[in-house]
Amino acid sequence: MTKLHMAYFEREDILHLSISDDPEVASVEISPNITAELNEKGKLIGIEILNASTYVRHAILEPVQAKML
Repeated sequence: MTKLHMAYFEREDILHLSISDDPEVASVEISPNITAELNEKGKLIGIEILNASTYVRHAILEPVQAKML
């Protein structure tokens, strides 16, 4: 296990979170545009979010704005 690593690919609007250096051997779609990446033991090693700016906007900005009102 390594520390959490996050990478954002602006052109593709993809956010990738890694929690392990293990190679990915399988993946599971959690919901549309969100995929869990698994190692050979079936353990979670990362998460990929497509159209990430939409999720970040809804998950972070809206609750913050609501608290300000």
